[in-house]
Amino acid sequence: MKDFRSSIVFSIVGLVLGFYIGGFEALYIVALLAILEISLSFDNAVVNAKVLETMEPKWQQRFITFGIPVAVFGMRFLFPMIIVAIASGLGLWETFSIAINNPHHYEETLISVEKLIFAFGASFLLMVFLSFIFDTDREEKWIDIIEKNKFIDKMGKVSSMNMIISTVIGLILVSVTKSYEIALAYFSGILLYSIISSLDDILSINGVRNGIMGFLYLEILDASFSFDGVIGAFALSSNVFIIMIGLGVGAMFVRSLTLYMLREKTLAVYRYLEHGAHYAIFILSIIMLIKIFTHVNEIIVGGLGAMFIIVATFHSIYVNKKELESQ
Repeated sequence: MKDFRSSIVFSIVGLVLGFYIGGFEALYIVALLAILEISLSFDNAVVNAKVLETMEPKWQQRFITFGIPVAVFGMRFLFPMIIVAIASGLGLWETFSIAINNPHHYEETLISVEKLIFAFGASFLLMVFLSFIFDTDREEKWIDIIEKNKFIDKMGKVSSMNMIISTVIGLILVSVTKSYEIALAYFSGILLYSIISSLDDILSINGVRNGIMGFLYLEILDASFSFDGVIGAFALSSNVFIIMIGLGVGAMFVRSLTLYMLREKTLAVYRYLEHGAHYAIFILSIIMLIKIFTHVNEIIVGGLGAMFIIVATFHSIYVNKKELESQ
């Protein structure tokens, strides 16, 4: 329970602020946005916990301490504003003024570049999933038809297979959209993942992940998950403060879940939870690609992700029980 104390306090403060800004309607929207954020990012918490396991304790604490304001204020408020500023050619202060005084124009500008955001997020998350699937050192397998497939196993032995597949998908995407902006956004996601992964390999010592690289990787991963929620939030409210509070409350609970899973060694107990999270990441990546062409309801996104997490959890419990019975 102690892992969730700060989230509960933050939630109470957020709900009070929401009520102060817009009464019961804003209070309701804050609660909905928090639920939306948690449903979209639960798999993010699982992957965060796995990455944090490979980091030094001091960097684990730094992620928890500094990662919270970055996630709440940086990724849910400042980062979308920077995107709008770049897209509109305005300064950051001018963009902030538009967000406050003309929220509909701010929303329209953000939505006008959503395809680029989806392209970047899709490629980065796709690289995360493919790197997991083609990890030849991973002992625990879940879905046999995929993870114990001889063809997949051979592909995993090919250097940079994740980049090869992601690049092929990117070339198809560019051929269909005929947009150099989407191409730039998509391949930027691949490039950024590759840079972080390469530096991480160079700087890691005896299997312990470099703190700075791990922190940067987790924040970019969090950004990729938050894009969907930030854009989808405008369907509920055009007030940037209501959106930041609602998504921030959800982000706090995701951080608390990460901390809880790290301390309780949840991934060791529920052996397939990490697998389920990565399949959910794959689904989110595919949906982001689809969103470049047509709208997909956020409820579908969150529901599919939750399905993989739930199935992986119960399957882990089932297998653990069977092993105990056989002893």
